[in-house]
Amino acid sequence: MSLGGEKKNVVVIGGGAAGSVVAKTLQNEVNVSLIDEKEYFEITWASLRSMVEPEFAKRSVVSHSEYLPHAKIISSAAVDITDIDVLTKQGSRIAYDYLVVATGHTQSGAWTKMEKISQYQAEYEKIKAANSILIVGGGPTGVELAAEIAADFPAKKLTLVHRGSRLLEFIGQSASNKALNWLTSKKVEVILGQSVDVNSPTDGVYQTSGGETVVADCHFLCIGTPFGSAWLKETILKDSLDSSGRVMVDSNLRIKGRNNIFAIGDITDIPELKQGYLAQEHAKVVAKNITSLIKGVEDDHKLAVYKPATKALAIVSLGRKDAVAQFPCLSIAGRIPGMIKSGDLFVGKTRKGLGLSS
Repeated sequence: MSLGGEKKNVVVIGGGAAGSVVAKTLQNEVNVSLIDEKEYFEITWASLRSMVEPEFAKRSVVSHSEYLPHAKIISSAAVDITDIDVLTKQGSRIAYDYLVVATGHTQSGAWTKMEKISQYQAEYEKIKAANSILIVGGGPTGVELAAEIAADFPAKKLTLVHRGSRLLEFIGQSASNKALNWLTSKKVEVILGQSVDVNSPTDGVYQTSGGETVVADCHFLCIGTPFGSAWLKETILKDSLDSSGRVMVDSNLRIKGRNNIFAIGDITDIPELKQGYLAQEHAKVVAKNITSLIKGVEDDHKLAVYKPATKALAIVSLGRKDAVAQFPCLSIAGRIPGMIKSGDLFVGKTRKGLGLSS
């Protein structure tokens, strides 16, 4: 796809749920360059299963080269953006006609697929060796990890400490209560309204902010990570961030004030839940719009519009068979929502979408 016979250059920064789909969709039509400090795409909503079953990661962690045979993959962080190119940490300048920023949340460690799988193996050994485990954080990560361990290692003593007044505060009270009831039915001790200092346990004894004592052989910190947008403050996009560090986009998912730079995924200011499947929908809209712009569409009204999913579906898996689901009008827990997500955690579907065997 080109004007004047020459393919356009599309640069995608970030190879997560959103960036991977844009790159995959456009790689046969334009010159796609994917800039990502990781050499792989991870199906992150399946990551907690890999902590209790490391073999699972061999399907949920996918090298970029596996699904991007026709794209250029640059394994480096991006550190600057100008009007014409992106500067990588390695010192390379990658020119673009269209740019997609999809850097999600900050990451640390495990830059190759093998390193990531080894990390899951180490976490599995840590869980297996422990008799008692402390989980800090009652969002979807903490709840799903507690559920995975409770389901696969029912004899272990699990304690979950959350500073909020209820679990899963991003969804409704009813769904939150259902998750709490499930965990307590599996003998997980849940302590709400308190924090815990994980940096200074004495002989496996942790102190909560409320003066309670938690005894655990090990702990896992399951709190949110910052948006991967701080680096943009040193680029031409420094004025495109809101007060929370999210990138402000228009209805076509272009960064406000920019005609050829888009942002997708969790870093955007779109008023909706931050979910992987919604990030993939962002990616589809942007791929369509880049295609239209390359074809010469000048009327913005002819570009694809993204409508925020204000009533998005949220499913939190509870082990291998159960889940709690928040629908627009109700919440349910148990085997029915578990049948939707918890068995394969959408890994087969996601791999198929990338053109890979399930």
